[in-house]
Amino acid sequence: MNLNSPSIMRPSFIEVNLNNLRHNLELIRKHTDDRPVMAVVKANAYGHGLLKVAQFYEKLGVNCLGVALLEEGIRLRESGITLPVVVFGGVSVQQIPEYLEWNLEFFVSSPEVLRLAEKICKSCKQQATVHLKLDTGMGRIGIGAEDSASFIEEAVRAKHIMVKGVCSHLACADDPENPLTLKQVERFLRAVSVFERLGAEMPLRHLANSGGVLYFPESHLDMIRPGILLYGVYPEATSPHVMEVRPALQLKSQVSFHKSVPSGFSVSYGSTWTSKSSAEISTVPLGYGDGYRRQLSNRGEVLIRGKRRTIAGRVCMDQFMINCENEPNDAGEEVVLIGLQKDRCITVEELSVWAETIPYEILTNLNERLPRIYSNE
Repeated sequence: MNLNSPSIMRPSFIEVNLNNLRHNLELIRKHTDDRPVMAVVKANAYGHGLLKVAQFYEKLGVNCLGVALLEEGIRLRESGITLPVVVFGGVSVQQIPEYLEWNLEFFVSSPEVLRLAEKICKSCKQQATVHLKLDTGMGRIGIGAEDSASFIEEAVRAKHIMVKGVCSHLACADDPENPLTLKQVERFLRAVSVFERLGAEMPLRHLANSGGVLYFPESHLDMIRPGILLYGVYPEATSPHVMEVRPALQLKSQVSFHKSVPSGFSVSYGSTWTSKSSAEISTVPLGYGDGYRRQLSNRGEVLIRGKRRTIAGRVCMDQFMINCENEPNDAGEEVVLIGLQKDRCITVEELSVWAETIPYEILTNLNERLPRIYSNE
């Protein structure tokens, strides 16, 4: 049974426009002088669907794919992806044989993990392909850049480790005025100069996330790692727009029930919304169980019949209500939560402001309960 067939698919769903993904990749390539691209598809491709998006990027000729978890890498391999796949997260030593079995590249962040990887690879007579992770100011994972010389030398000398890349992560690149980013670039370049002093071939240097791609050409180096920008969304609602990327995702639903209510009528859990006069209330069959944030209660907006309507009361797990003021709606009426309707638009960046979070969280919260429909392949 095809659960995505129109006849039985739930009326709340995500539409992904693959043409917009193509457009965004082309813009990014142009903006970075056609740098090699690691397309970041972690967290279910930022809510757009891991497998379909990864397969599409492979067709578009990206150089490699970036994920956060071993399991994500295995899913890509099981789906037939043959591109290099790089796993970002901290490596559990017991997982190293799986990285080798599935031909996955991974980050090595410390001398201890490096030595254990070398030992395991030697015992099974294989070679691991790794990217050395340096900490230049993020403070998350990676050996401190200022203490990395001996680590890099040990990695270069290892007989069962192939150092394909060396990388770090930018902490404040979303803000083009923040001075930390250029300091991080300087620290990184100083650290990787060790390769030249050792007479070793310089591996791929990669540093630029979406913010780096947008605002810091100094960070572009040998490869870029765009994430949210590929999907047509800026890292912050206040981020200056320097290229016209197109959002690839729309979140849609339909009115499932409609009622007229008198003045003084309360709606949803906790009775946090009460009508000040008679009103028309429509129910939408989607909620925080799908990843639509509860923080949007009483403040988020949707589009219906080309008009913005405000959420009335608290968002429930599977449903929420909207105040349509004096305009009744029929069951089946289209509701747009993210995207375009007529000449109006609600963006991911807007939702992030209403929910007091960041665009990344809005997208990655949208979970597998929502079917995904792909267009313009």
